[in-house]
Amino acid sequence: MNDFVAPSIDWAAVSPVLIVLAAGVLGVLLEAFVPAKARRTTQLTLTLAALAGSLVAVGLLWDRVQAGAVSVVGGSYLLTPFGLGVQAVIGVCALLGVLVVAERTTTGQDAFAPAAAAVPGTAYEDETRRAGLQQTEIYPLLLFSTGGMLLFPATDDLIVMFVALEVLSLPLYVLCATARRRRLLSQEAAFKYFVLGAFASALFVFGIALVYGFAGTVRLQGVVQVLADPATSPLGSMTALVVVGLVLVLSGLLFKIGAAPLHAWTPDVYQGAPTPITGFMAACTKAAAMGALVRVLFTLANGLNAEVRHDVEVALWAVAILTMLVGTVVGAVQTDVKRLLAYSAIAHAGFLLVGVVGMDEAGSRAVLFYLLAYGLASIGAFAVVTLVRERTVSGDDDAVPAAGPVPDDGVVLGEATRLAQWAGLGRKAPWLTAAFSLFLLSMAGIPLTAGFVAKFGVFSAAVEAGAWPLALLGVLASAVSVFFYVRVIVLMVLTPPSDRERPGRGQAPAAGDDEPVGGVGGTATVTGAATRTLVSRTVVTVVGSRGPAAFAIAVCAVGVLLLGILPAGALDLAGQAAQFRP
Repeated sequence: MNDFVAPSIDWAAVSPVLIVLAAGVLGVLLEAFVPAKARRTTQLTLTLAALAGSLVAVGLLWDRVQAGAVSVVGGSYLLTPFGLGVQAVIGVCALLGVLVVAERTTTGQDAFAPAAAAVPGTAYEDETRRAGLQQTEIYPLLLFSTGGMLLFPATDDLIVMFVALEVLSLPLYVLCATARRRRLLSQEAAFKYFVLGAFASALFVFGIALVYGFAGTVRLQGVVQVLADPATSPLGSMTALVVVGLVLVLSGLLFKIGAAPLHAWTPDVYQGAPTPITGFMAACTKAAAMGALVRVLFTLANGLNAEVRHDVEVALWAVAILTMLVGTVVGAVQTDVKRLLAYSAIAHAGFLLVGVVGMDEAGSRAVLFYLLAYGLASIGAFAVVTLVRERTVSGDDDAVPAAGPVPDDGVVLGEATRLAQWAGLGRKAPWLTAAFSLFLLSMAGIPLTAGFVAKFGVFSAAVEAGAWPLALLGVLASAVSVFFYVRVIVLMVLTPPSDRERPGRGQAPAAGDDEPVGGVGGTATVTGAATRTLVSRTVVTVVGSRGPAAFAIAVCAVGVLLLGILPAGALDLAGQAAQFRP
């Protein structure tokens, strides 16, 4: 006799996740059946529609969840106001991130290799580039990753949380290796991310095993009940076992938000991955991981005794201080824009941890607002980076003017990420420079930007929890970080561009020779008695947007300003979503 009883599932509560994952599956089918010419448009439309539909589902569930948490299949999916708030932040950031991914610029090329599996530098890679192949598989991968992110902070089951962790991580490992240019650097970044991510996942699983060994359950609420009455544990009063398990689980989550000492992957992956994917990861992955960390930490902390809770708080203090220190000090000496933003992301992870040390609703409210403010600034900043490119200029030496504009007739290369190349960018693209400056000022926490309100919120939450020394250290670290943000702004606005610098020249060889001459960027070729110097060098140019990236930058800029000048509405919504307990 079959005693199995099918569980009753509230499909409406799961709809934000289901819409995105179902669209991902449909996207895979579209790859097989839709003609190549229409594939990109179809995939992009499906992706944007799915993310917009997920946001609509979040809005429809808002009032319902305010009345109480919605439990599906015994807590395997537990939708709380806080979890729904994190899903809203992820949905907004993912929608803007996909717009940046869809950008092809006026060059007609996107940021992704025509055949990511091709070995860099081979004839096969050249053939795929000439054939104009496109990697439209990136859109289903983005949907699968977003689906995992939406599930990550909305479950009370540690096993389901681990599944969500892998669903969001595996597509990102692949996407990091798909850059059109600097292919070896991109593949190296993907490999590092995969290896270190597997290590963090192993820590997470081992922590789950220890928690299960103590409590006999992987449900967070069940673990809290056993902690409240250790006599019900299969192992008696061995609370040290669950503490070690909790530390390992938190280590896996701290890896995802880029907290020190588990931050080593961040600068290399941010630099090597395609820039649109970097922006997507910086905003969405941090939001999902931080939401899961708050759920695990705040829920289990309710069952810990005062001594163990104090030990956990001390550990959080140490991680937050180390993370802020690494992010600000090492970030101040970076010479690459993407690596600078990577260390900025590490510093912001430390600021977020400052807000959660109190493990109360004030901290969860501050974290939600901070995730939205940082997500908008981060996506906008990386969108700007995608438009600042290198361009080769070649021709007779005498054809390159000593003054005036440089001939814009070369081949557009990859992003110009060296800070020195951004000198004088304000004269070439004033509006783009203004937007990038706004995003940097928001990250620095300057008043009238979203970043100021966000940092004020997390530091205030720490002070309310009695952690005022940590808040003071956060303010000092934020002040130090202003240096490298303002340095970039000064470089763009007040430093003259270097495009008019003429390349160096060497002495011409003897008549009849035909070989390169020493010198910076110059090559001399002699034919008979006449000498002619050919110049080939790289300058910085700003490519035009065909719409998606420009729209994303504009929305992010407006959002950063509105959240800084009129934050009351967003703060009220964050306050409504601050309840993380069922």
